[in-house]
Amino acid sequence: MIKIKRAVLIALGDELLSGIRKEGNCSWLANKLSRAGWKVECIEIIPDGNNSLTLFLEKWIGKTGLLVLSGGLGPTHDDCTRRAIAQFLGTELVPADEAYDKILSRYPEEMQKALEKSRDTQGVIPARTRPVHNPAGSALGVAFEEGGTSVRAFPGVPSEFRAMAEQELEQEMRPNSGIASSILIAGWAESLLKDRLAPVIERPELHITILPSPGLIEFYIRGAPEDVARAERDVKDLVPGDYLPSAAKSLADAVISGAKQKNISLACAESCTGGMVGGALTSIPGSSEVFFGSAVCYSNTAKKSILSVNEITLDQEGAVSSLCAAEMALGALKIYGSDLAVSVTGIAGPDGGTDEKPVGTVWFGLADKGGVETVKRVFPGDRDIVRERAKNFALDRLWRKITEKDR
Repeated sequence: MIKIKRAVLIALGDELLSGIRKEGNCSWLANKLSRAGWKVECIEIIPDGNNSLTLFLEKWIGKTGLLVLSGGLGPTHDDCTRRAIAQFLGTELVPADEAYDKILSRYPEEMQKALEKSRDTQGVIPARTRPVHNPAGSALGVAFEEGGTSVRAFPGVPSEFRAMAEQELEQEMRPNSGIASSILIAGWAESLLKDRLAPVIERPELHITILPSPGLIEFYIRGAPEDVARAERDVKDLVPGDYLPSAAKSLADAVISGAKQKNISLACAESCTGGMVGGALTSIPGSSEVFFGSAVCYSNTAKKSILSVNEITLDQEGAVSSLCAAEMALGALKIYGSDLAVSVTGIAGPDGGTDEKPVGTVWFGLADKGGVETVKRVFPGDRDIVRERAKNFALDRLWRKITEKDR
C-alpha cells in the first residue's frame, strides 16, 4: 500500500492574477513532487497582502504534509510573506544577521553596500522560524513546522525559487523509484494514442496522465511498482519504435545521444524555423561532439548563395517545395561535411498561404551520403505553433533516421 504524501503550493502576487506574469514556480515544483510520490492537493494563486496569505495558512496548516509558498520575500512594499507568517504564528520579525551576512559575502563590495540597505526587510524572519539560504539571490527564505505541516517560503524569482527548492527540498523531490514511469512517445496524435494504449489506460490499479505537446506526448504512469513495470512494458510493445530512450528528456536529447552512440555528425538548413532546430540541438550538453551547425537561410537569396539551391527551383517550384527542401538538405550536407542533414522550409503564417500551399505547409528534407528524401506536412495552429511543430518534426526525422537500423 502506497502511503500518500500531500502537498499544497501557493504563489503570491497581484502580477500573477492580472496576467502580467505567468506562474511557473508552483507548476515546476508540482511536477517534481508528483514524480516523487506526492499528491499535490491544490495550487493556489493569491493576491499580495497579509490577510490573504494568513487565511490560506489557517486553511492548510495542519491539513497537509507540505506547504510551499512562492513570492513576497523581496525588499519592496508588496512583499508581505514574512509579515503574514509572523501574524499567523503570533510572533514578531527578528534579524537573521548571520544568515544574511552569508548571502552578502557572495557579492562584490559595491553590491554589498546596496544590499545592506535591504537588511531590515530581506534579512529578517519571523521568530520561531529558521532562515533558508538563497544561493541565487539576496532574499532569505523561511522555514517552520506547525501542526504537522512543513512550511517553506521562497522568493518568486524563478531562478531563486528553483535553486532554494532543490537545496531545501532535496529529499522531498527525490523520485520514488518504481511507483512512477514517464514514457515519451513521438509521432502520435493524442486521440490516436489514447485508443492505441487503451488496454493500459483502462487498468483501474493505475493512475495515467497523458501530457501532449507538438510532436511529442508524455505518457505518465503511477501505481504499485509491479503494476507500473508491467504497464511500461506493455506501452512499449504497443508503440514499438516510437518511444524515446528512457534517459532522453526530449527529442533533441534523443537525437544527440543517438548520434553520439553511432558517431553520426549532424547539420541543419532552416528557413521558417529560423534556427529553432539547431537551437534545440545545442541546448543539449555535449552536442558539439556531433552537431556541426545550422544554416538559417530565410530569403531566397540566402538559399541560393549559401545552400546552392538552384534558381530554377525557386522560380518554378518555389521555396516551399519538395525540390527546394531536398537541395537545402544537400547544401547543408556539403557545406558542413556532416553525415546527416535535415532541412525545413515552409509557410508559418499568418500571411503567405495559397490554395495550393496553405499556411502551415512545411517541406522537410533529409540527406545523407546515400541520397535525399523529402516529406510534406500541413500543420494546424498559429505561427508559433506551426514553427514549434516543424521544429519537432525535423528532430523526429533525424531521430528516426539515426535509429532506423534498430527498429
